Amino acid sequence: MSVERSVTETEGGCYISLEVSPGSKKREIKGFDAWRNSVEVAVRAPPKGGKANAELEKFLSEVFGAEVKVVKGRKSRQKVVFVKLSKSDVVKKLKELL
Repeated sequence: MSVERSVTETEGGCYISLEVSPGSKKREIKGFDAWRNSVEVAVRAPPKGGKANAELEKFLSEVFGAEVKVVKGRKSRQKVVFVKLSKSDVVKKLKELL
C-alpha cells in the first residue's frame, strides 16, 4: 500500500486525494484505493446540502488535529482536501489508521 501517493505537499500543508462514501453506518478511514491513489473515507451524513462535506472536514480535523478544508470535488465522491500539516505527518497518521 502506497498511501504516500494520495498526499501532495504544498506551501503551508498538503493535499489528500479521497474517495468518500456518504450515508455510511459509521465514519471511518476505510482503506486505500491503489487504482485511484486515494484514501477511502466513510461519513454518516447524506450527500445533500453540503452535510457530508461538513462532516468530512470535522472528522478529518479530529483525526489529524489540524484544520482540514475540502478544496476540490464538493459535489463528487472524489475529493481533494487541504490539511495544515506536513506530508510526513499526514502519511504517518494515515499509516497508523490503515
